[in-house]
Amino acid sequence: MVNLSKEMSYKKVETYDKETTNRLIDSYNVILDKIGEDKEREGLLKTPERAAKAMQFLTQGYEMDAEAILKAAMFKEDYSEIVLVKDIEVYSMCEHHMLPFFGKAHVAYIPNGHIVGLSKIPRIIDVFARRLQVQERLTDDILKCIDKTLKPLGVAVIIEARHMCMMMRGVQKQNSVTTTSAFTGQFEKEETRSEFLNLVSSKLH
Repeated sequence: MVNLSKEMSYKKVETYDKETTNRLIDSYNVILDKIGEDKEREGLLKTPERAAKAMQFLTQGYEMDAEAILKAAMFKEDYSEIVLVKDIEVYSMCEHHMLPFFGKAHVAYIPNGHIVGLSKIPRIIDVFARRLQVQERLTDDILKCIDKTLKPLGVAVIIEARHMCMMMRGVQKQNSVTTTSAFTGQFEKEETRSEFLNLVSSKLH
């Protein structure tokens, strides 16, 4: 039996573009200098590298194809009632201040001959959320992707989020929540939209 030390037995494998990482490291070193920090002190020695990798992770959506993700798990099905995935965690970065905003999304569609694997809906949310965003565009990006790819009878998206650019700086309002919504097809009808909103607010689970 091989007895490895804790340090040797732990190896986290992550893949990042070396050139991009190095350029970001240089940029974060400049930032640390400009804000008056000592980048040579112990706590900051690896911070530029960590920040460079974190930024690439948080913006990896630029390298992903949301439509391809949906198409990989489309199935023929006659079901034609509302399919809702709600309370999906959302983490993104505001393009105005590059500060996080976070909350939850509720996404529904009415199939028109095809359904999609349920895990793909949170995945496409991540694709668009892992880019510099505004909440309004993020809401539309999700809706348009589902509508274009699945061609359903209707799509509905609601996002509720808190924005650190409002909480940590500026107006510094800690309890404000921003809600955005977008609807197509059958969800533009009051009856269907009301059913969707009732399902979102219900505690069936």
